[in-house]
Amino acid sequence: MISPFFVGLVADRFFAAQKIMAVLHIIGGLLLYFATQISDNTAFYWMIVLYSLLYMPTIALSNSIAFQQMTDPGRQFPWIRVFGTLGWIVAGFMIGNLGIEKTPSTFHMAAIASLVLGLLSFILPDTPPKGKTEGAASSAIGSDAFVLFKDSSYLIFFIAAILVCIPLSFYFGFANLFLNEVGMNNAAGKMIFGQISEAVFILVIPFLFNSIGVKKMLLLGMTAWILRYFCFAFGNIDLNIWMLYAGIILHGICYDFFFVTGYMYTEKKAGEKIKNAAQGLFTFATYGVGMFIGTWFSGFTTDYYTTKNIHNWQSIWFVPAYIAIGTLLYFILFFKEKVKSN
Repeated sequence: MISPFFVGLVADRFFAAQKIMAVLHIIGGLLLYFATQISDNTAFYWMIVLYSLLYMPTIALSNSIAFQQMTDPGRQFPWIRVFGTLGWIVAGFMIGNLGIEKTPSTFHMAAIASLVLGLLSFILPDTPPKGKTEGAASSAIGSDAFVLFKDSSYLIFFIAAILVCIPLSFYFGFANLFLNEVGMNNAAGKMIFGQISEAVFILVIPFLFNSIGVKKMLLLGMTAWILRYFCFAFGNIDLNIWMLYAGIILHGICYDFFFVTGYMYTEKKAGEKIKNAAQGLFTFATYGVGMFIGTWFSGFTTDYYTTKNIHNWQSIWFVPAYIAIGTLLYFILFFKEKVKSN
């Protein structure tokens, strides 16, 4: 929860973002490799925690580097972000086709990718700190980014982002288990369709971001979460198998229209001097606070509706669907973004 936010502040005030990202990825790659050499479970656990602390800030930093090189982020950013999804697809196919899902080779593959990415980061476009010469000392602990909360529309969005991560945690944590238990063959391979969907819908964002506006895009994303979980609740491997596939394919709208749009909206709201901290703040809300709450609550819910290792999946999927409905209603009622006339 904490590391993306504070690393973003450091990037805003002291060091170039691409250099920080390079160091984090190189150290992270070494940690992943050495983690496979450890036989003690406790030591392995803390090694992965340390790696996670180093990795999470790179999400916000990579966004900041991209945004600061763009003249029209609303149109240009999705064409860059889509390659992240393509990388996810490639990794999934490699792990599946090489048969290394349950071996240390997954860590070796990730370690190599992290080291290469760290070295590549050194030659990325220079993204120097914008605010190191101005501002009070208190800004170093976060007051710069908290300025965003003075904008009521962003505060409403920030809360909605945390809430949406609860349904997201259900999908990340239990969709694969659910699909395997209902009898879908090669469930992990089928879930790649969700990443393909994500890649396709990212490319749609540039045409919608400036035309229909942020609010409608975010509403479409939240509506897709509701549809996805009702598809999972009523889907089965027989007559309603199409609902299972629909729930997977809806991932593109679910993720892109809320989270990718959210990063772009955050960039739009932030001033030049707090772009890194602003991206860190959004990452803190989603992958930090939101996923922390969501992971705990999704695990609690799944345990509650499980009897003798038998999951009541329909009852489980109703819970994130209702949370998504509540978040949608909250957003409709309170989010009042001003639209500038041309």
